[in-house]
Amino acid sequence: MNFLAHLLLAGNNDGLRLGAMLGDFVRGKRILRKFPDDVRLGIELHRHIDQYTDAHAAVAKLRESFEKPFRRYSGIIIDVALDHELALRWSDYSMQSLADFDLGVRELLSENEQWVPGRLASFMTYADSRGLFASYREQSEIIRTLRGIGRRFLRSNPLHQMDEIWPQYKPGFEACFLEFFPQAQSDVADWLNKRSTTTGS
Repeated sequence: MNFLAHLLLAGNNDGLRLGAMLGDFVRGKRILRKFPDDVRLGIELHRHIDQYTDAHAAVAKLRESFEKPFRRYSGIIIDVALDHELALRWSDYSMQSLADFDLGVRELLSENEQWVPGRLASFMTYADSRGLFASYREQSEIIRTLRGIGRRFLRSNPLHQMDEIWPQYKPGFEACFLEFFPQAQSDVADWLNKRSTTTGS
């Protein structure tokens, strides 16, 4: 779950940011009706970003570079790796420090507790214990995160071996991020502008 990228791409609107956090925990269209308009838009933006990312040529090329048995999990690995690359370059994309941004996310969720599902609350408890998202700068934390994801799968998977292949793929993660992220920013701006024009807001 690449929360950091979703949060930054959501901009400064608290509703969009909350929707960015909820996007991985809310399924279907009917359930969107219960949320305020800006939160609903944030969830829809999250889904749009996921689709844009999956279809992006640089991301697809990177996925194909993974060998078995890692290729099956390449989407998860790339999501987390892109958050790592963003954290490393945070000052290029935000005037706010990553630590302050991180604190603001906690405050946002606390102020909107009624919208936070149990699974997200559980993740944030874990995030607090690990100092996420600020610690995403650290390769060791990214490896730990991927191992944790792997432990949640019922089937056997290779995510506990990420430290063995990380040096091999690190240059690819960096190149993919530098190509992908500025284009994602432009795409999100266009998407929000179109939605604003359509809704008349």
